[in-house]
Amino acid sequence: MDIKEFFEINNKAAIAFSGGVDSVFLLHAACEAGADVTAYYVKSQFQPEFEFNDAKELAGKIGAKMRILEVDALADPRVRANPKNRCYYCKQHIMGAIIEAAREDGYGFICDGTNASDDADDRPGYKALQEFGIRSPLRECGLTKAKIRVLSREAGLPTWNKPAYACLATRVPAGEEITNAKLEITEKAEGELFRMGFTDFRARMRGDAALLQFRADQHEEAVSRLDEIRSAIGGLYSDVRIDDLTR
Repeated sequence: MDIKEFFEINNKAAIAFSGGVDSVFLLHAACEAGADVTAYYVKSQFQPEFEFNDAKELAGKIGAKMRILEVDALADPRVRANPKNRCYYCKQHIMGAIIEAAREDGYGFICDGTNASDDADDRPGYKALQEFGIRSPLRECGLTKAKIRVLSREAGLPTWNKPAYACLATRVPAGEEITNAKLEITEKAEGELFRMGFTDFRARMRGDAALLQFRADQHEEAVSRLDEIRSAIGGLYSDVRIDDLTR
């Protein structure tokens, strides 16, 4: 079954929407198939403001309805404690909010953008999706991340080459409590790095210091501009270092 056939059969759907490559293509495919669909975006401390703004703009370009749900990600103490399976509890929290809102709007069929490249055995959040009965059309139709990028480019979607962006909580080491202050520092630091022209990186917290990780194609530039980077974000951390790719 291809994705068009999927939404011709399941023609009334709520979509968990992040504004990333996968969920944007999923929303586009549902609309192209003529499905009655609404995108549900969960706005929390774990998503930076630019992701929220991108999601609104993209849903508008696709021509889809979008409902914004305000959720306090740290209200659940299990999420705040940041265990290794934090994503499981977080996904429960987020999908619970989406399910409640979708049912209010008359949607019983709810899906997300998990694709065929995602390793379900290594994704605690996927377990929560299964428990809630959330469907993953991209995965069910055998669409890998690479294929989704190709199809997105063919469809003229601006996300076809958008770098993957994990939520801000991933910058805090597992087992270390997540706080609003840590998330705010991370968002400010990464915002500065974006403004400096870097596009695919992570500002990991190591105590009060930052360990910056860049893709190989931007690593050398980052090293050469370390003084500039420290000038831009050094006030947020006790120290700023760049991860060594040779390790």
